[in-house]
Amino acid sequence: MKKPLVILTGPTAVGKTELSIKLAKAINGEIISADSMQVYKHMNIGTAKIMESEMGGIKHYLIDEFSPQEDFNVVKFKEYAEKYMKEIYEKSKIPIIVGGTGFYIQSVLYGIDFEKNDEDTSNHISYRKELENLAQEKGPLYLHSMLQEIDPVSAQAIHSNNIKRVIRALEYYKQTGNKISVHNKEQRQKDSPYQFCYFVLNNKREVLYERINKRVDDMMEQGLIEEVKHLLDMGCKKDMVSMQGLGYKEIIAYLEGECTLEEAVYILKRDTRHFAKRQLTWFKREKDVIWVNKDQYNDHEEKILEAIIKEIQLKSLI
Repeated sequence: MKKPLVILTGPTAVGKTELSIKLAKAINGEIISADSMQVYKHMNIGTAKIMESEMGGIKHYLIDEFSPQEDFNVVKFKEYAEKYMKEIYEKSKIPIIVGGTGFYIQSVLYGIDFEKNDEDTSNHISYRKELENLAQEKGPLYLHSMLQEIDPVSAQAIHSNNIKRVIRALEYYKQTGNKISVHNKEQRQKDSPYQFCYFVLNNKREVLYERINKRVDDMMEQGLIEEVKHLLDMGCKKDMVSMQGLGYKEIIAYLEGECTLEEAVYILKRDTRHFAKRQLTWFKREKDVIWVNKDQYNDHEEKILEAIIKEIQLKSLI
């Protein structure tokens, strides 16, 4: 028998958090966060992190677990998520993966095999260093154009600012002679080892964009600038994975005098809207997803929850 797994995802600011708490209470579940930024301690405002007081007694995993100085990536996510799922199953509860990082979700859902790079070879280390230096000297767009030449599919899927993933795709090609997009597509064809329901929460674009703009305004009021200053005082550097997150890199640019505060807020709102659009593009490519369009339920949370539970029952997860 395949073990049950529920996924609740969707674009940023669509309203996953509140719904996930109600869902966990209704189906005896516990929540594993699939958010690449909420995993970091001391980063609360810019990540719109759920606070303990908002968890309604539901246990959450992969929130506040890593220091901002540490790298967190899909390989680590998969390792920790699978460990926590085992714990949740042992309690006879259902794991609910909640968050908007589609690649993280996919890694667990289909048991994606990340062929580990041979970290020890001097060739490998020197090539990575070479790419990192190129990014510093010529900028992320130059590195992204290298990827565009060898693997246009990956270049379309990976944003030029995501230097870490661009480098990984270039490394993979250098080491294997194969495109990482082809490898990922093959992995996606795998059958899932779980009996799952994969929900994508969505809303009308104008409503979503309005919510994103308001969320950014709220973050500024809550003290995002002070949060970023505190992280820099702790020794965080702008090239760290954690500091590349939306809300952090824009405020660092303002603090370093690269733009005005007004410009930083404008860029943050614009780039968050673009990010939401890319998330939706990702989820549209995924198979076996159940779209939950909030406007079809007039944004009525209880009706949405009812529809989700009905699907879970139909798939005999509960």
